[in-house]
Amino acid sequence: MRRPALYSTSRPARAGTPAGAPAGSDPANTETPSVAAAAAAGAAPSRWSRWRPDPSRPVWLWAAILLLAAALVATLVSRPQQRRLTQDDITAAVLKTLSTETLPSEYSRAYDRIRPSVVRVVSYVKRSRLKGDDAKAAAHGARPKPLGPAGGEGAEGDEVESGVGTGVVIIDKGVILTNLHVVAGSDRIKVTFHDGLEATATITGVQAENDLAVLQAAKIPDDMIAATMRSTADLAPGDKVLAVGFPFGIGPSASGGIVSGLGRAFKSPEGKQEMKNLIQFDAAANPGNSGGPLVTMDGEVVGIVTAILNPTPARTFLGIGFAVPIENAASAAGLPPF
Repeated sequence: MRRPALYSTSRPARAGTPAGAPAGSDPANTETPSVAAAAAAGAAPSRWSRWRPDPSRPVWLWAAILLLAAALVATLVSRPQQRRLTQDDITAAVLKTLSTETLPSEYSRAYDRIRPSVVRVVSYVKRSRLKGDDAKAAAHGARPKPLGPAGGEGAEGDEVESGVGTGVVIIDKGVILTNLHVVAGSDRIKVTFHDGLEATATITGVQAENDLAVLQAAKIPDDMIAATMRSTADLAPGDKVLAVGFPFGIGPSASGGIVSGLGRAFKSPEGKQEMKNLIQFDAAANPGNSGGPLVTMDGEVVGIVTAILNPTPARTFLGIGFAVPIENAASAAGLPPF
């Protein structure tokens, strides 16, 4: 009886298979044992691998910073430099503006600054009292004469308009300076502010020697602005001034001129009063300007218009007006001197 064939568990190496290679390996794999072992353990680093970018290495971080800095410097150097302005450039720009833009005049700027502080002042007397004093008033030539529109604008019932003048707010609580002759002997005083608000006013102070009266308005605008007063110490003949008021009740009206003289004296037509240390000016002023401000080109008050010189009965302007220096006017209101 034949014995069954026995087979060994090891097989001879196939042709092309390296000796010692594991059984079942791919005969197409022709790598040498050393290469295969190196591949199994991980490829050995090449000589160029040390220069491969690695963010974790400081040398590459510094290299990136230097590269960015170089790019920034190159950008700044290549940018065209801006030319510096010279005085000739500035002069040319100013001349161009002056030739293309219409700028307000000095008088216009002064008017804009003083306008919110100027008020219209109207005084009234009772008709019954006026009639009773007719004979006495006619004898002294002192009967009140309306200076505003005919018909007694604003008169109520038994009242008649006796005078129209101007005032200027010197304290934003409604304290107003005006001329005493505008409100003297009145039964009621009405003031009209720049925004149209009308209010009654009372006399709180008088400086008769300078024909000044201080009024307190019963109510004032919410945005009341008081005038800025300026010392006359540096005022000189030839300085530009602006007179603002309500001549014959029309206004507010502005007229420009210069200071004609200082330290002048003026005697009233009736000869009852002589005022001294007045500012003489040639800005047009007429009845109704009385009590208004005389201001500089900065819009600052240097005087209160009080009189005009006219030897004729016309009571119109002939080129000579007088104002009380603001130092005297301010003292009438109890304000400290400059």
